[in-house]
Amino acid sequence: MLDGNWVIVSAALGLLGSCRYAYATMRGRVRPNRVTWFLWAAAPLIAFSAQLDAGVGTPAILTLASGTGPLIVVTASFASRHGTAKITAFDLFCGAVSVVALAVWLGLGAASWAVLFAVAADGAAAVPTIRKAWRDPSSENALFYVLVGIGATITLLTITTWEPASWLFAGYMLAISLLLTTIITAQRAAERTEERPAD
Repeated sequence: MLDGNWVIVSAALGLLGSCRYAYATMRGRVRPNRVTWFLWAAAPLIAFSAQLDAGVGTPAILTLASGTGPLIVVTASFASRHGTAKITAFDLFCGAVSVVALAVWLGLGAASWAVLFAVAADGAAAVPTIRKAWRDPSSENALFYVLVGIGATITLLTITTWEPASWLFAGYMLAISLLLTTIITAQRAAERTEERPAD
């Protein structure tokens, strides 16, 4: 079990990854899906508020950083001259599902439910980026997800009480980071194999 102060390191890793992603957005190296990134900001910030209500303590720092980082990326996407991923009807549908999950939490108002619905909302918001990473892996930055995954792992190693409000969001962050990192690296490898001339 790590000391609770390690959560600060995990939050810093997530923010570092977000700043790198925002810089890559400004340079046109990645093209964020604004639906995903806007909701990736909203859901963690709501979960952070719920964790404060539940008295979670230091693990909530990761959740706060998980909301602040995407806000930086969304801001960069509007400031960039290079454009972002095209928003489709599918993206808007996933966004609507995410908003419904957030609205349910607002109706319930219970901290334990808030984290669960924040995770559901975040997951629904992630679907357009998962789809984009599969179809166009060069539009994504795998290192961002690696840093977020490391940060989530550190946070999980600091948890002393296994109430869902304490671990659920960090566990989800680890899972989604592993999924996106795997998709991006596997699809890029597949593209390189297809481009390689036959002997």
